[in-house]
Amino acid sequence: MKKFNSSLEAFIYWEKEAPNNLFLNQLFEKNNKPLSYAEAGIEIRKIASYLLKLGLPKKSHVAILSKNCSHWILADLAISMAGFISIPIYPTLMAKGVGQILTHSEAKAIFIGKLDDFDSQKEGIPDIPVISVKTFGGIAGTLWEDIIERESGLMDFTMPKRDDLYTIIYTSGTTGQPKGAMHTVGNFSNAATAFNQAIPLPGNPKFLSYLPLAHVAERAFCSGILFFGGQITFAHSLESFAKNLESVQPDVFFAVPRIWTKIQESILENLPQRKLSMLLAIPIVNTLVKKKINTKLGLANATFICSGAAPIAPNLVNWYANLGITILQGYGMTEDCCVSHTNLKSANKIGTVGKALADVSIKLSVDNEICIKNKCLFKGYYKAPDITTRVFDKEGYFKTGDIGEYDKEGFLTITGRVKDQFKTDKGKYISPSPLELQFSKNTDIEQICIVGTGLPQPIALITASAIGKAKKREELVASLSNFIQTLNPTLKKHEKIEKVVVLQNDWTVENGMTTPTLKIKRNRIEKNYRPLYKSWYELEQKVVFES
Repeated sequence: MKKFNSSLEAFIYWEKEAPNNLFLNQLFEKNNKPLSYAEAGIEIRKIASYLLKLGLPKKSHVAILSKNCSHWILADLAISMAGFISIPIYPTLMAKGVGQILTHSEAKAIFIGKLDDFDSQKEGIPDIPVISVKTFGGIAGTLWEDIIERESGLMDFTMPKRDDLYTIIYTSGTTGQPKGAMHTVGNFSNAATAFNQAIPLPGNPKFLSYLPLAHVAERAFCSGILFFGGQITFAHSLESFAKNLESVQPDVFFAVPRIWTKIQESILENLPQRKLSMLLAIPIVNTLVKKKINTKLGLANATFICSGAAPIAPNLVNWYANLGITILQGYGMTEDCCVSHTNLKSANKIGTVGKALADVSIKLSVDNEICIKNKCLFKGYYKAPDITTRVFDKEGYFKTGDIGEYDKEGFLTITGRVKDQFKTDKGKYISPSPLELQFSKNTDIEQICIVGTGLPQPIALITASAIGKAKKREELVASLSNFIQTLNPTLKKHEKIEKVVVLQNDWTVENGMTTPTLKIKRNRIEKNYRPLYKSWYELEQKVVFES
């Protein structure tokens, strides 16, 4: 793989060497809009030219508010070409959240792309230049298409240096207010190189982009694909995701655990477990069934299939393994550009997040907090020097806030998170993550949060899965009761679950209970349900339904 100093340098190289190769492919309901490297270059240069004509100060911050689409990548490269710094914003944020990031980051302009509900967001945008895309509604400011029609392309520009600030990525805020992690051009170049060294990819690899580009993992994957001169296709919608994945047949696929669960449910809807197990048990049929399922899912050509952002239940990984699908769990953070640990096909241990990647230095603190140092570490939180100082130790290691342990072979298991620990009224500390992983094995459960601050014993707040919701209430009660009776004897005395509370509504991005990558927001859940803990705890039944 050829090495590049920046994503922009990689793009310019492939624009010259393979101008007619497909770079971006935007899917719509009934058609698609492909862009070659040459065609993308024309638009990038024209947008960069327009940005410079706005007269913004040097190294200004320019925001991108959009779902994943071709224009997101084009805007990001144009911002870099113009010498500015990109500020990605999650497209699901409401006006207040959008406004907070724009104000905190001191953004001087903003791109508005593909959105579901701009009307609920526009009040958060201050009086700054806005560029929007007619293809997606052309909802404010200057139209992208008008710029492309009238502007001359920027041909004379300075390639960004490795130490230049490239982007400020705001954390998803699972435990509080988002913080802006400052990443340099070199950080993303090193991340792309690290991924491409670890992951075997063919020439001109294909990738389906659907997880938020405002999240570091998706952006790092896209950078890696660009470094390989590959092609990135953008899913049209959540409803068309399965169809889009099947049509693309990507070489790399990344999903969070909830999506793996949803895919499993869709398979079992069409092919019940009993019938599936029977077919897989027949040698002559086994291979054909696996091939058909892999092709239907869109994973027939994938050489690297991974899961991240949250722990995935080992039994779910094993279920996919029986279908010939090897899910490799990895681990990383916004602050380290997701370059940390991953399982590989050549070194895979289910239940762990794998071994440290090349050039990653790791250690555990006296409290078993995972500390990491690599060539991709952020330069600090924007306008938060005190917080930055606290998250680095004297040797320059980033303190992740995650608790873990290594086995003799160097595989890392995440056992909890420092800030997630809570104390019962008996004075015992509980780490919820390992308990939640046990609950995630139960097919009746969609989401789980172990709580119990101030209670004698912890309780489990859950939302029911499609399987759980399909059961009669008494069947679900019996199933969950049996699960608790089986689980509790395996736990320490202070960890034993006293109640399971089945909530009425799922936790979603829209109601503020999950991040855009579908991780639960513990602080929001605690704030919302804590007044009810005691009343639930005092009920006689072990399984309680929210009324």
